[in-house]
Amino acid sequence: MNSKKYKDVLYRMRYINDLRDMVQSSAEIYGEDPAFLVKDVPRGDYRPISYVQFKEDIDALGTKLMELGLKDKKVALIGENSYKWVVSYLAMVNGTGIIVPLDKELTGLEIHNLLDRAKVDAIIFSGKLAGKVSEVIADIDGIDIRINMDAAEDSQETLSWNKLLQEGRASLEAGNHTFIDAIIDREAMCTLLFTSGTTGLSKGVMLSHKNISANVYNMSKYVKIRRPGGGLSVLPMHHTYELTCHVFTAIYQGVFVAICEGLRYIQPNLKESRATVMLGVPIVFETMHKKVWKQAEASGAAKKMKRMMNLARKTKLYNNQEAMRKIFSKIHSSLGNNISLFIAGGAAINPDVIRDYEALGIPMIQGYGMTENAPIIAVNRDYYSKADSVGKPMPGTEVRIVDQDENGVGEIICRGPSVMIGYYDNPEATAEVLKDGWLYTGDYGRMDEDGFLYICGRKKTVIVTKNGKNIFPEEIELLLAEQPYIEEVLVYGTIDKRDGDVVVKAEVYPNYDVIKNELGELTEEGILDVIKNSIEEVNDKMSVYKRVKRFKIRETEFEKTTTRKIKRMGGAIREEEED
Repeated sequence: MNSKKYKDVLYRMRYINDLRDMVQSSAEIYGEDPAFLVKDVPRGDYRPISYVQFKEDIDALGTKLMELGLKDKKVALIGENSYKWVVSYLAMVNGTGIIVPLDKELTGLEIHNLLDRAKVDAIIFSGKLAGKVSEVIADIDGIDIRINMDAAEDSQETLSWNKLLQEGRASLEAGNHTFIDAIIDREAMCTLLFTSGTTGLSKGVMLSHKNISANVYNMSKYVKIRRPGGGLSVLPMHHTYELTCHVFTAIYQGVFVAICEGLRYIQPNLKESRATVMLGVPIVFETMHKKVWKQAEASGAAKKMKRMMNLARKTKLYNNQEAMRKIFSKIHSSLGNNISLFIAGGAAINPDVIRDYEALGIPMIQGYGMTENAPIIAVNRDYYSKADSVGKPMPGTEVRIVDQDENGVGEIICRGPSVMIGYYDNPEATAEVLKDGWLYTGDYGRMDEDGFLYICGRKKTVIVTKNGKNIFPEEIELLLAEQPYIEEVLVYGTIDKRDGDVVVKAEVYPNYDVIKNELGELTEEGILDVIKNSIEEVNDKMSVYKRVKRFKIRETEFEKTTTRKIKRMGGAIREEEED
C-alpha cells in the first residue's frame, strides 16, 4: 500500500520510558506469543521462545550478573546474532550496567584496542570466538569475568552462560530482587557503540535508555509490523540499525525475531520462519533483485514480467497484495509468500530497486539515520513513501538543512530525544558535532515541498571544483553501479596537473563474470574498453562538470565494513597516481 491519503496518519503506540519498560510491558501484553524463533542445530527447525520466557531469562541472567558485581560496570558483548546475545544485552542494561557491543569480524588487534579504550570489566562471547577472545584479553588488566555463551560448564578461565542463567533463576526464586527493582536512570549511558565508520578512527557513541526507547517508540508511529508476523534478523546485531530498528522494535510491537543462519540462507529462512518483514542494507536487496531478473531472463519470462510490472505501476495494482502474489507467484513463493515489507537502510540504495520491488507487490521503503541518533533520523511511512527519499523526519525529531546552496542542498542537522550523550572520552569530537542541542550529521541533503528528506552525500566526500560546484561521489557511484559490467565503484576527485582544477576519477572493480559470460575472454585492453564505454554511457546522462574524466581498474574487490559499505581510504580529493 502506497497512498498519499495516509500522509498524515500516525499509529497510536504505547509510551515506553526505557528498555526494561519495553520488555516488561511486551511480556504482559503478548505473553506466550513468540518473541524469537531460534534453531538449536544448523538447518534444523525453528523453535519459538515466548515473550514471558524472554523476560524471565533476562531477569535471571541480570540477577546473576549483579551478583557478580557488574552493576555500573562495562561489559563487552561479541558473537554471532543469537537469542543469547539479545538476552545478554538487556540483562546488562536493565540492571543499570553498560554494554559494549563489538563487531565479531574485527581483527584481534582491533578488538584488543576497543576493549582497552572502553576499559571493560567483563566480556560475554560466543563459543566460536573463544580462542580469539582468549588471545586478545591475555594482556589486558581488569577483565576478570569471562562468560562463554556456548560452554556447558565453567572452566578455570571462563563461566558458562547457561549455568549463570540457572543460578540467577534460583536466586530470583529465593527472593533476590536487586535486578528487577534496580532504578534506571534513563538519561545515563547504558550502551557504548563503536562506529564502523568508513573513514577515520572509530568513535565510541554513548547512548542512553532514553535515546534508544524514544527511537523505538517514535519510529513505530510510522511503521507497524502486522501481527501475527515478524522479521528475519539478517544484519549484525552489534549495529544499531539492526538492534534498534528491527530487534527492539519487533519486541516492542509484539512480533517475532527469527535468527537468520547467514546471508546465503536468507531465502530458505524466510520460508521456514514465515517472516513478514526484513531489514537489510542495499547490497542485500540489490543482490536479490539481480537474481530475480537473472532468473526471469533465463526462463524467458522477463518481457512478460516487465509488462505486468508497468501495468501494476499505472493502475496502482501493487496496492492489492493478494492479487500481486498470484500474478508474481514464483517470486513471492521464493520469499516464503508472506513478505509484506522490505526496509533498506545503512547506505544509499538505487531507488529503481525500490520501485521494482513495489511493482512486484513487495512494498519497500528506506530510512536514514546514524549511530549518533540511535539511529533513525527520518524514515518513510509503511503506507506512504517516496522511492527516492529517505522519508520524513521521525516524530519528535526536528531536522534542518543549514548552509544551503542555490539548489537547497546543505548539511543535515537534527535534534530530539534520540541524540547521543556524546563521544566516549572525546570532548573535542563531541563539540564538533553537538552544538546547542543539534547533531551535525556531516551528511548533505535537501527537503522537498512535502517535507521528504533526500540524501545527497557525505560532507567529507563532496568534491568541490575551482568554480565552486559541489559534486557528490555517491550520486555518480549509484549510476555507474547500474552498468552491468561494473561490480563495484568508488568515485573521488583528483587534481588535473594541466590547469590545477579538480576532475572526477572512478576506481572500478569490473564484473568479470558477466564480462566473460557475455563477451568471452578479454585482454586487459579489452576490459579497459568495456569499462570506458560503460562510463561514457553514464557521462552522457550527467552535467559536464560531474562527468568522470579518469578511471582506474581494480583486480580485487574493495575492502568493506561489516555492513558491506566500501571503506573510503583517503579524502574527497587525492593526489593523482601514476597508472
